[in-house]
Amino acid sequence: MTPLLWILIAIQIVMGVFDTFYHHEFTERLAWRPSQRFELKLHGIRNMLYALLFLLLGWLEVYGVLAILIVAVLVAEIVITLMDFVEEDLSRKLPPSERINHTLLAINYGAIVVLLLPVLIEWAMQPFGVSVVYQGLLSIAATACAVGAALCGVRDFAAMRRLGRMRSVPAHGLVEKLPGRKTVLITGATGFIGSRLAASLSGAGHDVIALIRNPAKAEMLPPPVTLITSLDQLASDTPIDAIVNLAGEPIGNGLWTEAKRAKILGSRIDMTGEVVKLIARLERKPEVLVSGSAIGWYGLWADQVLTESAKSHACFSHELCAAWEKAARPAEELGVRVVCLRIGLVLGTEGGFITRMLTPFEFGLGGPLGTGRQWMSWIERDDLIRLIAYVMATPDLTGPVNATAPIPVTNAKFTEELGRRLHRPAVFRIPGGLLRRIGGGFADELLLGGQRVLPNKALSRGFVFRHETLRSAFEAIL
Repeated sequence: MTPLLWILIAIQIVMGVFDTFYHHEFTERLAWRPSQRFELKLHGIRNMLYALLFLLLGWLEVYGVLAILIVAVLVAEIVITLMDFVEEDLSRKLPPSERINHTLLAINYGAIVVLLLPVLIEWAMQPFGVSVVYQGLLSIAATACAVGAALCGVRDFAAMRRLGRMRSVPAHGLVEKLPGRKTVLITGATGFIGSRLAASLSGAGHDVIALIRNPAKAEMLPPPVTLITSLDQLASDTPIDAIVNLAGEPIGNGLWTEAKRAKILGSRIDMTGEVVKLIARLERKPEVLVSGSAIGWYGLWADQVLTESAKSHACFSHELCAAWEKAARPAEELGVRVVCLRIGLVLGTEGGFITRMLTPFEFGLGGPLGTGRQWMSWIERDDLIRLIAYVMATPDLTGPVNATAPIPVTNAKFTEELGRRLHRPAVFRIPGGLLRRIGGGFADELLLGGQRVLPNKALSRGFVFRHETLRSAFEAIL
């Protein structure tokens, strides 16, 4: 074992750790994606093989048939990696950084094999035997790496088993309140909410027209769906029964710089304006426009209960939502019923704010934000899809509608319930002052502020939530 070989092994370890934690855990969240069960199985097997190799190379020299077995392990790792590459391409779209990292890992592993094979061949030519070789810090480091790889393997297998227990409600049953066969246009159709809505409608036999900005994401939508990249592609005689307008720049993926605020605001106003222009030129107007908004419309109210008739407090969230709703109102003058859904925190493992919490909570690093007394008005994603369908099917429902579950909770209660569901402690409180210094207005409005919102309109019209309590929602999705 030459110094160059150990250097290449160290480089492989560093790149592997980066790939595991940055891509698999934090970016792609493989441990919470049911579609990635087989990929996790491959990762688990490979990590266990790595653990075995680290221990052997760190402490032993093996001769005869045992050296041949190590060669077999190296070949098995290559086969598993090739299978992993195929599985990743079939089941998910890899980000560029992960593709680059995988390429470098493959090249570096090839160099390791080229340098290691002569050593193993020399060992294989000798009589059967095992010799313990203590290499000082290298042996200790190899042992630490073996333990780390084994723990990652255990993690992969445990996540794989958990995903096998997670069951998703069939999409088509979520829109049963929508009668007949409707043609529905969805903007933001590849988003966390829009993709589930599109799957539900198409699965139930409705015709879906999906506006997508990135054609590469088209595979996220199950057929049959009509894909367009611009509303101008729709002719004036296109029959559309309902429009669900969800498109907009994400608000929680970065600090609220001036440029970010302008992009968040502009994306929603511009798209809603385009939708109204489409309605104006359609020969047959749609029955309803369900336009997105958020509970941020109310601003920050501490403990006060907020219904659709409540007033607002000035802040960026209110400015954003008020402008968004105002941009949709001209559709009323065209004879279209307009409903502005003031959506709360949407719960689901495939997207939304909770996905950023799962990994730290699973590793026992979760806890309340600031005092934990701020209110969190939430809704489970499938309940939101059901509510959208209910709104479309209820002709006398207009104006703002709160899309939140009937029982909001404080941040402290939310983190307690999440920790309970994951069987982890939730005691690592993040100081509010630290969040404010890092996030500014973003932290004040999205993390440390909150609204205690009740869905009065939905409840008064007879809508029944499947998940009224946070515990029920977590049991359904986690």
